[in-house]
Amino acid sequence: MPNRLKQMWNRGETVISGWLSIPSGYAAEIMAKAGYDALTVDMQHGLQDYQSLVACLQSIPRDGPVPMVRVPWNEPGIIGKVLDAGAMGIICPMINTVQEVRALVSGVRYPPLGARSHGPIRAGTYGEAGTYYLTANTDVICMPMIETEQAISNLDAILDVPGIDAVYVGPGDLGMSIGLPPKVDREEPQIIKFYETILAACSRRGMHAGIHNSAPSYAVRMMQMGFRFVVVSSDSGILLRAAKSDVQNVQTARAQFQGGGK
Repeated sequence: MPNRLKQMWNRGETVISGWLSIPSGYAAEIMAKAGYDALTVDMQHGLQDYQSLVACLQSIPRDGPVPMVRVPWNEPGIIGKVLDAGAMGIICPMINTVQEVRALVSGVRYPPLGARSHGPIRAGTYGEAGTYYLTANTDVICMPMIETEQAISNLDAILDVPGIDAVYVGPGDLGMSIGLPPKVDREEPQIIKFYETILAACSRRGMHAGIHNSAPSYAVRMMQMGFRFVVVSSDSGILLRAAKSDVQNVQTARAQFQGGGK
């Protein structure tokens, strides 16, 4: 079926994605009700395995957020299984060279554009029976991660490889690659310069760039800067922040209550 994220990009809109780190279909079901345009299952640094991935995808309504997956690595076996399970887009970490991005495209695309094996056990139930393979190369999003200084130095060559729809910036590893501590929502001038370089290179090719964020305010800033796929929050982060807030509110009240001698 047509990928709604691509349709949004064609209209010049920014995709807002949630992040699924918790291996729970129920958590995904709750996140799917929040209004995100996409939900990304994190198989790299989240606690997701293949079975929890499938449960998460099954918990996202067909008319709800578009299911994306960050795979653990650039390996055609897991990429194919994730797509067969129903992912409508792949985010792949640590793409640093032309050879690596060509391998990624090969794993994501059916022949003649790639070497993906046919067997869409769950994805094939989308749309009309037996037609998934006819449109998958057009509908599935391929997003290599640009997250090292080496990738920046090879950026133009990487982006010129056919079959890429967008790139995704990993701020933590990008900072580490130049000797900075790993974190998101970065402010270092050299990192902002990297962002500008990525955005300009994508713009010249009519492509889009995404970025990982932790604070909604920073995601808004990145959207204004030109990123068209912004991750706003993760299920685990939301849970921790909300739990801390609730506990701190009651602890404050408890201290006031006990201090009053009651």
